[in-house]
Order: sequence, then C-alpha cells, then structure tokens
Amino acid sequence: MNNRKIAIVHEWFSTVAGSEQVVEQMLEVFPHADVFFVVANPETVERAAFLRGKKITTSFIQKLPGALRSYQRYLPLMPMAVEQWDFSGYDIVISSAHAVSKGVLTGPDQLHISYVHSPMRYAWDLQHQYLRESGLTKGLKSLIARWMLHKLRIWDYRTAAGVDHFVANSGFIGRRIKKVYGRESVVIYPPVDVHTFELCAEKKDFYLIASRLVPYKRVDLVVEAFSSMPDKQLIVIGDGPEMNKVKRLAGPNVKILGYQPLPELKRYMQSARAFVFAAEEDFGITPVEAQACGTPVIAYGKGGSRETVVHSGDERRRTGIWFDHQTVESVVDAVNRFEQLPNGISPAVCRAHAEKFSTTRFKDEFRSYVDACWAQFNASRNAGGVAGTRAAGIIHGRSDECVVEMTLEDAADGMRGFRG
Repeated sequence: MNNRKIAIVHEWFSTVAGSEQVVEQMLEVFPHADVFFVVANPETVERAAFLRGKKITTSFIQKLPGALRSYQRYLPLMPMAVEQWDFSGYDIVISSAHAVSKGVLTGPDQLHISYVHSPMRYAWDLQHQYLRESGLTKGLKSLIARWMLHKLRIWDYRTAAGVDHFVANSGFIGRRIKKVYGRESVVIYPPVDVHTFELCAEKKDFYLIASRLVPYKRVDLVVEAFSSMPDKQLIVIGDGPEMNKVKRLAGPNVKILGYQPLPELKRYMQSARAFVFAAEEDFGITPVEAQACGTPVIAYGKGGSRETVVHSGDERRRTGIWFDHQTVESVVDAVNRFEQLPNGISPAVCRAHAEKFSTTRFKDEFRSYVDACWAQFNASRNAGGVAGTRAAGIIHGRSDECVVEMTLEDAADGMRGFRG
C-alpha cells in the first residue's frame, strides 16, 4: 500500500471535532496521503499537529468573502467546488463525508472509498427540522431553501454511483445509506481516544451532561427533567446558542458550568454517578468517553446510542439505560429505573465496553478494509472485469454486526473474520 498514491477528502476544517478526529486517524494509517478541504481555517490547521507538513489543497470557496467564518452560506456552491479537484494522479481516494466530499470525480482506474458520518441530514430525513430551526417554514426564503435542498438531494443521490465502497460510522448510518443511496455499507466505528479518559470506580452523587448547547442535543430536556427532581443534582458542561434557554429552565439543583477544559471535563466524567445523553446522534463520542471513565450512561435509545450503550438485563454486559422518548417524563422514568437497579452498573464493564471503540481498533480495521478493497479492485482490474464489482457481491457488509466477508482469494488474508 505504501507505493499507492492516496488522497483524503474532507468538507470543512474549522474545528477538531469527531469527524476531524477520524481524518486524523486516517492519516495515522496513511501518513503519506494528501489532504483536500472545501474550506480550512488556517488557525485550526496550524493548531492541528497531525496536519503540519502535509500537502493541503482547498477549493475556490476558501477565497470567497467571509468563507472562513460562515462557510455554510456557500453550501449551494460546494458540489461544484469538489468537482473541480483533479484526482487523476491518485490510486485511492478516501472521502470523509457528511455533506459533499463523496461527490468528487474519480475514474475507472481509481478506487473511491467513502467513510460516511451521515448522508446530508438537512437535505434528507431532517429537512423539515432544519427548516423549522432556521425559521424557514414559509415565505420566499423558505421556497428558495426548499428548492436548493431539492437540487442537493438530486446531486447527492447521483454522486453515490461514483463511490466504490461505502463505510458507515454506525449501523444507524448504514441504514441511512441504504435508505438514501440504495447501497450496502460496512460499519467501522469512529475512533475514540479512550486512553485519555481513565477508569475511576469512585462515584459521587451527581449526574452529568456535557454537550454543545444546540437544539438537537436536547440539553434543555435534561435540565427540565432534573429541575422536576429537586432531590437529584445535575451538572451541565458546555456552551452554545441555547445557553439562555437552559439557564431559564434550570432549578436550584442544576449547576451550569459552561465550557470547561478537557482536564475538568474528564474529572467530572470520572466522578459522575451517570452521564445523561438525550440527542439522536449518528454515533456519539461523549457517551463512549464517559464509559471509558467507568461511568454508566442514561441515553435516548435511538441512533448511535443503541450501539454505544448496552441496555441489557445481563449485568455482566450492561453499561447504561435507554429511554424511549425525548420527553421530560421519559427522562425522569429512566433516572428512576437506573437508581433502582439491584446491583447498579459496573465501572469495569463500562470501561471494557468503551475500549471496543479505541483509536487502535479503528486504525487496524480501517487499514485492513482499505487493503482488502484495493486487493479486490486490482484483481478485478487485472482480470479485465469492472473495477469495484459491487453487483458480484464481492464485499458484503452487515451493519448490525459490523461484519465484512471477503470472497475474493486475493483479499481473503486481509479481511476474513473482520469484526467491529
């Protein structure tokens, strides 16, 4: 693989969050890869040690007025922007996609693997929520936004045909890929730096939620629920546009700390009785970090939480409790059920489960998968067949168990028995 020329494509690089951490680990696997961003904040790039010395290419949007501060306004131009890059000199193109990067143009002698954090949420199943939260439910602006999203859906569906293999960051996203693009995918869970969050078995009598204070995270819901339970203490870590709303809902038993540096966040995670998570996330890194600290999670049982939090009657496996609805009553019920567990939840079990999502695991699985895809691609090409033969069923992904089976002999050594 060292003699293959590889490009890694990501959308915007304005902060180092979950998807950027995936790019970081991809570069750990393929350190000689070149990197492409639609927009990249120079200060963020400078702070990101893993990008120093890398060849970085940005799109024409980088030079447009205000793009570094408000790149979202240029979303209608981003499909055209990613189509302007020339990848003809690369053997493998890896797109890290939650918006437009999977739409890059590649040829029949190039392998394109797309690691999907999510299909464009605001263009597909979350369109109506996006329009409501943006105040675009009626009027001329609403009509323009709906037309734009309609065009984005057409482009997004069409460009899926240019991807040879899809990788989903969870089984939940695998189902979205199947629904939106009609394509199968393999699940490789994103890397979580569990080694930074050390196990602590000693817990204190408070609950914790740590999140950006934005609407879909539903921090307001958790604060309102705990305000109705004055005998239980909740600590809120995070900042964002919902801060004033959260403060209005907070009772005397809710302590709002705002943004906290990592050492403080880790200290609270390690000592919390339980971590509360109310968002419907594609994966959700913070619940895994909490479990790495030995802290159980009370989570909304939809989306990635169904894969990262083990809700089980078997206390040897159980790492948390799910609640079924994003309502105050459902959160209150889950907290009460958590406190009534006969033997509680073992910090050691939580830690062991979190280690399944480590950066080492991600790198091993991603390297094996790319190597296997390349072997299959080369074998098909050398045999004179169609590169990336999806219809022949060479690669099968079962997102519920994260299993990949390789039937091609050249790829078998790299992938047989792969399990996430």
